Amino acid sequence: MSNLSQGLVQIYTGNGKGKSTAAFGLAIRAVGHGFRVFIIQFMKGRDDYGELTGLKRLSPECHLEHYGGQGWVHKGERLEEHLKEAQKAFSRAEEIVLSGEWDIVILDELINAVWFELISEESVLELINNKPPKVELILTGRNASQLLIDRADLVTEMVQRKHPFEHGVMSRKGIEF
Repeated sequence: MSNLSQGLVQIYTGNGKGKSTAAFGLAIRAVGHGFRVFIIQFMKGRDDYGELTGLKRLSPECHLEHYGGQGWVHKGERLEEHLKEAQKAFSRAEEIVLSGEWDIVILDELINAVWFELISEESVLELINNKPPKVELILTGRNASQLLIDRADLVTEMVQRKHPFEHGVMSRKGIEF
Protein backbone atom coordinates (compact mmCIF):
# COMPACT_ATOMS: atom_id res chain seq x y z
CA MET A 1 0.00 0.00 0.00
CA SER A 2 1.57 3.27 -1.12
CA ASN A 3 1.63 6.42 0.96
CA LEU A 4 1.33 8.50 -2.22
CA SER A 5 -1.90 9.22 -4.05
CA GLN A 6 0.09 10.32 -7.10
CA GLY A 7 3.72 9.66 -7.95
CA LEU A 8 5.54 12.15 -10.13
CA VAL A 9 8.92 12.27 -11.89
CA GLN A 10 11.51 14.73 -10.59
CA ILE A 11 14.89 15.63 -12.08
CA TYR A 12 17.73 17.44 -10.33
CA THR A 13 20.30 18.42 -12.95
CA GLY A 14 22.84 21.11 -13.83
CA ASN A 15 26.51 21.81 -13.25
CA GLY A 16 26.07 23.10 -9.71
CA LYS A 17 26.58 21.17 -6.49
CA GLY A 18 23.58 19.84 -4.59
CA LYS A 19 21.68 17.46 -6.88
CA SER A 20 22.22 14.33 -4.80
CA THR A 21 21.98 16.32 -1.59
CA ALA A 22 18.52 17.60 -2.61
CA ALA A 23 17.37 14.06 -3.40
CA PHE A 24 18.71 12.71 -0.10
CA GLY A 25 17.05 15.58 1.77
CA LEU A 26 13.76 14.54 0.21
CA ALA A 27 14.46 10.95 1.34
CA ILE A 28 14.92 12.11 4.94
CA ARG A 29 11.68 14.13 4.82
CA ALA A 30 9.78 11.20 3.31
CA VAL A 31 11.04 8.70 5.91
CA GLY A 32 9.94 11.17 8.58
CA HIS A 33 6.40 10.77 7.23
CA GLY A 34 6.59 6.98 7.13
CA PHE A 35 7.34 6.61 3.42
CA ARG A 36 9.55 3.84 2.06
CA VAL A 37 12.50 5.11 -0.01
CA PHE A 38 14.91 3.11 -2.17
CA ILE A 39 18.06 4.79 -3.51
CA ILE A 40 20.27 3.37 -6.23
CA GLN A 41 23.52 5.19 -6.95
CA PHE A 42 25.06 4.85 -10.39
CA MET A 43 28.78 5.36 -11.08
CA LYS A 44 29.74 5.21 -7.39
CA GLY A 45 32.42 2.50 -7.14
CA ARG A 46 34.00 3.81 -3.95
CA ASP A 47 32.56 2.80 -0.61
CA ASP A 48 33.62 5.77 1.52
CA TYR A 49 30.78 8.16 0.66
CA GLY A 50 29.18 9.48 3.85
CA GLU A 51 25.66 8.90 2.56
CA LEU A 52 26.30 5.14 2.46
CA THR A 53 26.75 5.08 6.23
CA GLY A 54 24.38 7.92 7.10
CA LEU A 55 21.37 6.62 5.21
CA LYS A 56 21.73 3.17 6.80
CA ARG A 57 20.50 4.87 9.98
CA LEU A 58 17.13 5.36 8.25
CA SER A 59 16.74 1.63 7.65
CA PRO A 60 14.44 -0.20 7.09
CA GLU A 61 12.32 2.62 5.64
CA CYS A 62 15.24 3.80 3.49
CA HIS A 63 17.55 1.50 1.58
CA LEU A 64 20.59 2.46 -0.51
CA GLU A 65 22.59 0.40 -2.99
CA HIS A 66 25.55 1.71 -4.98
CA TYR A 67 27.10 0.45 -8.19
CA GLY A 68 30.11 1.51 -10.20
CA GLY A 69 33.54 0.63 -11.44
CA GLN A 70 36.77 1.95 -9.99
CA GLY A 71 38.08 5.32 -11.17
CA TRP A 72 36.49 8.03 -13.25
CA VAL A 73 34.43 7.54 -16.39
CA HIS A 74 35.39 9.69 -19.37
CA LYS A 75 33.06 10.59 -22.25
CA GLY A 76 33.54 8.19 -25.15
CA GLU A 77 35.43 5.69 -22.98
CA ARG A 78 33.04 2.83 -22.23
CA LEU A 79 35.18 0.63 -20.04
CA GLU A 80 33.64 -2.81 -19.61
CA GLU A 81 33.63 -2.59 -15.80
CA HIS A 82 31.69 0.71 -15.81
CA LEU A 83 29.27 -0.51 -18.45
CA LYS A 84 28.61 -3.77 -16.58
CA GLU A 85 28.03 -1.99 -13.25
CA ALA A 86 25.69 0.58 -14.84
CA GLN A 87 23.66 -2.16 -16.51
CA LYS A 88 23.46 -4.10 -13.22
CA ALA A 89 22.29 -0.93 -11.43
CA PHE A 90 19.66 -0.21 -14.08
CA SER A 91 18.30 -3.77 -13.95
CA ARG A 92 17.99 -3.40 -10.19
CA ALA A 93 16.30 -0.01 -10.67
CA GLU A 94 13.72 -1.53 -13.02
CA GLU A 95 13.02 -4.29 -10.51
CA ILE A 96 12.58 -1.83 -7.62
CA VAL A 97 10.50 0.77 -9.52
CA LEU A 98 8.19 -1.74 -11.17
CA SER A 99 7.63 -3.69 -7.93
CA GLY A 100 5.58 -0.78 -6.58
CA GLU A 101 6.78 -1.70 -3.07
CA TRP A 102 8.60 1.59 -2.52
CA ASP A 103 6.95 5.01 -2.35
CA ILE A 104 9.98 6.90 -3.64
CA VAL A 105 12.81 5.62 -5.80
CA ILE A 106 15.88 7.82 -6.24
CA LEU A 107 18.19 6.96 -9.14
CA ASP A 108 21.22 9.02 -8.21
CA GLU A 109 23.57 9.90 -11.10
CA LEU A 110 21.44 7.97 -13.60
CA ILE A 111 21.41 11.02 -15.87
CA ASN A 112 25.23 10.96 -15.90
CA ALA A 113 25.15 7.27 -16.80
CA VAL A 114 22.95 8.17 -19.78
CA TRP A 115 25.26 11.02 -20.81
CA PHE A 116 28.28 8.70 -20.63
CA GLU A 117 26.36 6.21 -22.81
CA LEU A 118 26.36 3.50 -20.15
CA ILE A 119 22.54 3.38 -20.13
CA SER A 120 20.32 4.20 -23.09
CA GLU A 121 18.00 7.17 -22.82
CA GLU A 122 15.27 5.05 -24.41
CA SER A 123 15.50 2.59 -21.51
CA VAL A 124 15.10 5.40 -18.99
CA LEU A 125 12.10 6.85 -20.83
CA GLU A 126 10.53 3.38 -20.94
CA LEU A 127 11.06 2.99 -17.19
CA ILE A 128 9.43 6.38 -16.58
CA ASN A 129 6.47 5.43 -18.78
CA ASN A 130 6.02 2.06 -17.03
CA LYS A 131 6.44 3.17 -13.42
CA PRO A 132 3.42 2.51 -11.20
CA PRO A 133 1.25 5.62 -10.74
CA LYS A 134 1.88 5.84 -6.98
CA VAL A 135 5.71 5.68 -7.20
CA GLU A 136 7.66 8.96 -7.07
CA LEU A 137 10.76 8.68 -9.28
CA ILE A 138 13.70 11.02 -8.79
CA LEU A 139 16.62 11.18 -11.23
CA THR A 140 19.82 13.12 -10.59
CA GLY A 141 22.88 13.99 -12.65
CA ARG A 142 24.36 16.60 -14.93
CA ASN A 143 23.42 16.99 -18.59
CA ALA A 144 19.75 16.02 -18.56
CA SER A 145 18.54 15.85 -22.15
CA GLN A 146 15.56 17.82 -23.39
CA LEU A 147 13.63 14.55 -23.80
CA LEU A 148 14.08 13.71 -20.11
CA ILE A 149 13.30 17.28 -19.06
CA ASP A 150 10.12 17.26 -21.14
CA ARG A 151 9.00 13.95 -19.62
CA ALA A 152 9.57 14.99 -15.98
CA ASP A 153 6.95 16.72 -13.83
CA LEU A 154 9.50 18.78 -11.87
CA VAL A 155 12.96 19.83 -13.00
CA THR A 156 15.42 21.74 -10.85
CA GLU A 157 18.67 22.93 -12.38
CA MET A 158 21.57 23.56 -10.03
CA VAL A 159 23.69 26.40 -11.39
CA GLN A 160 27.25 26.84 -10.23
CA ARG A 161 28.13 30.48 -9.57
CA LYS A 162 31.22 29.90 -7.46
CA HIS A 163 32.98 26.80 -6.13
CA PRO A 164 35.82 26.36 -3.61
CA PHE A 165 37.58 24.02 -6.08
CA GLU A 166 38.37 27.12 -8.14
CA HIS A 167 40.59 28.23 -5.24
CA GLY A 168 42.29 24.88 -4.66
CA VAL A 169 39.90 23.49 -2.03
CA MET A 170 39.50 19.79 -2.78
CA SER A 171 36.53 17.56 -1.88
CA ARG A 172 36.02 17.44 1.87
CA LYS A 173 34.88 14.45 3.91
CA GLY A 174 31.36 14.99 5.21
CA ILE A 175 30.70 17.86 2.80
CA GLU A 176 31.34 16.62 -0.75
CA PHE A 177 31.66 12.90 -0.04
